[in-house]
Amino acid sequence: MTTPHAARDIDTSRPHSARMYDYYLGGKDHFEIDKKAAEAVAEVYPGIFVCARENRAFMHRATRVLAREHGIRQWLDIGTGIPTEPNLHQVAQSVVPDARVVYADNDPLVLKYAERLMRSTPQGRTTYIEADVNDPGALLDSPALSDVLDLDQPIALSLNALMHFVTDAQDPYGIVSRLLDFLPSGSALALSHCTPDFDPDTWQKVTDIYTNAGTPVQFRSQAAVARFFDGLDLLEPGVSVGYRWRPDAATATEDGAEPLTDAVVSLWTGVGIKP
Repeated sequence: MTTPHAARDIDTSRPHSARMYDYYLGGKDHFEIDKKAAEAVAEVYPGIFVCARENRAFMHRATRVLAREHGIRQWLDIGTGIPTEPNLHQVAQSVVPDARVVYADNDPLVLKYAERLMRSTPQGRTTYIEADVNDPGALLDSPALSDVLDLDQPIALSLNALMHFVTDAQDPYGIVSRLLDFLPSGSALALSHCTPDFDPDTWQKVTDIYTNAGTPVQFRSQAAVARFFDGLDLLEPGVSVGYRWRPDAATATEDGAEPLTDAVVSLWTGVGIKP
């Protein structure tokens, strides 16, 4: 799945959100320019490392809940980012070995590491397609999508820490609606989204750092995030701060550190089922 031109296409002249996220998670797939931008964010919002970690933890829990309790066997993960183990397919296939997962991203660095995303169980399947959430039509028309996923059976649409990179001018609700319209009844939306609700001044500073680096962002309120689930049956506990969504023992005792707070995490999360 890697291509010779992928490395040449990687722009190291400015920080990239996926590589900054890799830094937040303690990864090694970023450049000095990404590290500097990420450290600038951390200076104004030290909780960014916790936020990133809790985002991953929510993805793991949501995936397991959909597999165990709702019979989901297929996932479409958009805005995949740089692979960080365990990846979504590893979590899903640990519950249902025959799970099928399609990853989609438009970042050449993700393409460079896409082989990490291909290590499926023998019973399941995984693939990676190069696509942009801002062009849902092209993504949904991809032959690889229909080759791996049975479009007549429920599919979980996974949009983790993605939609705050889609501003209102880009019609985020229209994009999610179009993606969900494509999926059959019984499908699901699992979404996480950073929020300024608990500390608006700090999150304005984070917004400015990303925007000035060439990556427009729009962090949203709980009500605005809840709009993404219009028409879906929200699972309990509804749109909740990440660590409060179906917490498990690992969530409650993470790192043995002081208890998590809403302001530190600053991440709305939710899972809804399409009627």
